[in-house]
Amino acid sequence: MIAGAVATVLSLFGTRFLILFFQRRGEGQPILGSEDHGPVHHMGKQGTPTMGGLAIIVSAFAGWVIAHVRELAFSDQAMIVWVGILAMAGMGFLDDWIKVRKRHNRGIFWKQKNYITMAMSVLLAWWLVAGTGISETISLTRGGDLGFDVPQLVWILWAALLIWATTNAVNVTDGLDGLAGGSALMGFGAFMIIGYWVFRNPDIYSVVNPLDIGVMAAAFAGACLGFLWWNAAPARIFMGDVGALGIGAALAFMALTLNTHLLLVLICGINVVEAGSVAIQMGVFKASGRRRRLFKMSPIHHHFELSGWPETTVIIRFWLLSAVFVALALGVFIADFTAVAAR
Repeated sequence: MIAGAVATVLSLFGTRFLILFFQRRGEGQPILGSEDHGPVHHMGKQGTPTMGGLAIIVSAFAGWVIAHVRELAFSDQAMIVWVGILAMAGMGFLDDWIKVRKRHNRGIFWKQKNYITMAMSVLLAWWLVAGTGISETISLTRGGDLGFDVPQLVWILWAALLIWATTNAVNVTDGLDGLAGGSALMGFGAFMIIGYWVFRNPDIYSVVNPLDIGVMAAAFAGACLGFLWWNAAPARIFMGDVGALGIGAALAFMALTLNTHLLLVLICGINVVEAGSVAIQMGVFKASGRRRRLFKMSPIHHHFELSGWPETTVIIRFWLLSAVFVALALGVFIADFTAVAAR
């Protein structure tokens, strides 16, 4: 609760500071035009301050640190996770800064970014294995529950894929005011509950320092909440790649450290839908000889906008879908706990 409350307040005022900072400098988010097949219906948002994700990351970190004043131990896992989050956020910040300076929505690394983030994900997954006692199994709700014991190299590649895919999925989702922040808030809320639940039942879950990860999730939830005050439609600031990549990395690392790898598909269900729509659109486009598209525009939130849904309608309905996905994930987690506890 301390972590969440501190992060909320810091994010609320920190985001306001960033808005004023970028407005004074006259720098904001560039929007892709028709020549780049971008969402031209969003051209009115051009120039809106961006990189608000800085406030989310800094506030979450501060809330997490301050929570340790009450004798909560710093864990090796959480420290490595924070390095991973900051590394991904740093990559996003560099890309955001280049976009703002060039006044174009494609940073200098836009073609290479996927390769760079994948390489970073492999290194971070390896460090997590080498530096902690993390369970090297592919799991749903707890380590070893599915019996998927894999070689260490396979686990590292699996974990890297999870980190890379989640960061990109959150980045794809960040296309409407408050959509990515609101859905991430629900995801972090789920991991907060799971972290505390695992901490209270060490005889069932073999996780090292799960409470620290739960506190981190609470800090991120609070930081997203404070940010949404300014990011809700019509947004006065965007989170940018620094926020999307940092948040995506945080969600992936929480799934890995709490042994809920496959449950992440539900917790980040709306992100899976968004990223999946892009993959399907590209697949149909290439298979048709670059003549046909399944959706009017991808990610799928733009398809619904072009179908006549107001932006706020798309956002709220996607939030509702995200809430359903998260509720299902928690239901699966608690159902498994109930079955194991009853044995």
